[in-house]
Amino acid sequence: MRKNVLLTIAYDGSGFHGWQRQPSEITVQGHLETVMSRLFKTDIILNGTSRTDAGVHAYGQRASFKADLGIPTERIPMAVNNALAGAQKGAFAISPVRILKAEDMPDEFHARFDSKGKQYIYRIRNSEHINVFDRNYVYHVRERLDVDAMIAGARALTGTHDFKSFEASGGNPRETTVRTIYGAEIKVDESVDPIGHGGRDVKLYIKGDGFLYNMVRIITGTLVDMGLGRISPDEMTDIITAADRRCAGHTAPPYGLYLAEVFYDISKLQV
Repeated sequence: MRKNVLLTIAYDGSGFHGWQRQPSEITVQGHLETVMSRLFKTDIILNGTSRTDAGVHAYGQRASFKADLGIPTERIPMAVNNALAGAQKGAFAISPVRILKAEDMPDEFHARFDSKGKQYIYRIRNSEHINVFDRNYVYHVRERLDVDAMIAGARALTGTHDFKSFEASGGNPRETTVRTIYGAEIKVDESVDPIGHGGRDVKLYIKGDGFLYNMVRIITGTLVDMGLGRISPDEMTDIITAADRRCAGHTAPPYGLYLAEVFYDISKLQV
């Protein structure tokens, strides 16, 4: 029987050219579709919720597909994960992509169109030294950040605004650049890395009903500029009102960004 299946997917994006399939690049969607089509002996086309860029990671990407698979839905993660591991070189190799969950959905369900919003996490390593093994997973900022300034700047983001100042050129045209941010929170952990270097992990947790092209990365770059004293946190409201990309800060690199969660229940998004 043909099913409509929703997958929850985690991936290390450092070796991929983003989520969306491309004819000449290795992408998460393309890799998954190839492995799954071979495994299930039928063409698998995934409808992903977020088109994450090259280098961006995911704790909870969501994607749906329709197919007659011949196995119980709850066994899909084990079957696909075994196939993904088998596609890697070496007996002990671990796949950079993993299916966390599979669930049956109504036939009319679509992972992207039915999404009510998302949460992203952006990770900053604020330390003089950087652990070489973290280079693809955090934005390393050497100069000490004024976290209180960043918190003050982030506070102005909450609510419904025109976020055009935080949209990079080159994305798909949007009908509107108005979005609602339900929360923008910064958390700090003092830590020592495995090599013994002290520092801080600064994380931005941001959730909203939708995000423009590079919006989270530009918001992060603007907050970092506030933490470095280049922009006053009092300017955040003016930056939003300007609706001009030139008024915001720099674009933070992709490798500190993680798609954390996709929401299909708006009440959970608003908490």
